[in-house]
Amino acid sequence: MMVTLLGATTLVLVTLAPWVLSAAAGGKNLKSPQKVEVDIIDDTFILRWNRSDESVGNVTFSFDYQKPGMDNWIKLPGCQNITSTKCNFSSLKLNIYEEIKLRIRAEKENTSSWYEVDSFTPFRKAQIGPPEVHLEAEDKAIVIHISPPGTKDSVMWALDGLSFTYSLVIWKNSSSVEERIENIYSRHKIYKLSPETTYCLKVKAALLTSRKIGVYSPVHCIKTTVENELPPPENIEVIVQNQNYVLKWDYTYANMTFQVQWLQNPGNHLYKWKQIRECENVKATQCVFPQNIFQKGIYLLRVQASDGKNTSFWSEEIKFDTEIQASLLPPVFNVRSLSDSLCISIGAPQRSENKPVIQDYPLIYEILFWENTSKAERKIIEKKTDVTIPNLKPLTVYCVKARAHSMDEKLNKSSVFSDVVCEETKSGNTSKIWLIIGIFTVLLALPFVIYAVKVLLRCINYVFFPSLKPSSNIEEYFSEQPLKNLLLLTSEEQIEKCFIIENISTIATVEETNQTDEDHKKYSSQTSQDSGNYSNEDESENKTSEELQQDFI
Repeated sequence: MMVTLLGATTLVLVTLAPWVLSAAAGGKNLKSPQKVEVDIIDDTFILRWNRSDESVGNVTFSFDYQKPGMDNWIKLPGCQNITSTKCNFSSLKLNIYEEIKLRIRAEKENTSSWYEVDSFTPFRKAQIGPPEVHLEAEDKAIVIHISPPGTKDSVMWALDGLSFTYSLVIWKNSSSVEERIENIYSRHKIYKLSPETTYCLKVKAALLTSRKIGVYSPVHCIKTTVENELPPPENIEVIVQNQNYVLKWDYTYANMTFQVQWLQNPGNHLYKWKQIRECENVKATQCVFPQNIFQKGIYLLRVQASDGKNTSFWSEEIKFDTEIQASLLPPVFNVRSLSDSLCISIGAPQRSENKPVIQDYPLIYEILFWENTSKAERKIIEKKTDVTIPNLKPLTVYCVKARAHSMDEKLNKSSVFSDVVCEETKSGNTSKIWLIIGIFTVLLALPFVIYAVKVLLRCINYVFFPSLKPSSNIEEYFSEQPLKNLLLLTSEEQIEKCFIIENISTIATVEETNQTDEDHKKYSSQTSQDSGNYSNEDESENKTSEELQQDFI
């Protein structure tokens, strides 16, 4: 019985122990916070939440965070042991394009369970804050200088600082009628206001690419000045002449001097106004400056007047886009003629210093051509830079001129026509004519060639292959003339010849020479071989002796 009572008492104590501990801690278990909100404006990171039990006092709250690829949780700086329901963790260095996880719990003597916040990407969560605005007053205008949202070293908008567009709302302080102006640059000027009047305005920024629209800035008010003695120049315009820009304006008074300034990239508040040297202290209501002082881009131009004592405010600023307002120069081309066509090669236009002009947009070419003796023009349109005009008359002079058109409908620009180039086409049957002339020349020259060959062969035969003649002994006997026809034997020594007659029936020939009989026989044999007709020396002498015997008989 006693043992049973002790066991029951122990069971009751064990069961009541958690309740006793809970009562000692405040009498209740802590509940997790609820409705945690993340507010990111520019580079400011704020967390807000609701208490689960307002009746429990002296409760603090702490956050942990976790980055992608991490298994453990890290204490969130700026959000530890917070007694309020708000904390700032802007000091944490985060990759604003990566997701982050957060969790929160309540703490007293004990702690609540963790409450996890849905993961988020800081850049997507961020909102655009109000821009900073600075105003300058003129007599009939207000100049607005706008600084991008965020701090100077902003991380959130580091890649988008130049992509902001701005809009504003302006009204007279004495009226509730508002005027809205959309899509303005970071520097904007509002014209046609009343002198000595207070105007109020507010500005907001937007990132159209990210579909983010910011909140309005605080309201700023400023009063315009007393009307100036000299009005600003009016009706500013830019036209193009050859390779120059001509800036023109209107002004009320004479004997004035003017100056012109330009601003590059008006969307960037860091750029400053610069003077155009060719338009400094000019006395006419226009000035001329070369196109090459401006690179490709968007500029603002303004003009100011002065009489030596007083100076006007600057004129209305005109937007100047070099792509749109710069003239399209005429193309340069070469023409090469064929038998029945013209080949045209189109090149980039050149400036006066022979530097090619680079066009960053596609072009099409309009080509006009006509016979030099006619005014009937024919037109072709080509995108290619190598063009052939076929089916033309041979031996005819054709003239060609061309101009360029931009293919971009927004630009809608065309050049003037180039200089006229004239070229004569070649004959269509040139090859046939030359073939006929060649054949005729060959036929005409053939008899002369045959005759010349024949004469040449005769000379060769005469020198190397002489005709058959009597031997030199017989020729000398009858003519008593020196040896003439053996042209190739001029180097041989003369031979004395004697005839001996015995008994009138025998004639012997005795030859005395400076050479041996063997040499004489060799000579006779060689002579016989060269002519192909002579016999040897002995046979000739026998025949000669027999003929002489018959004569004497």
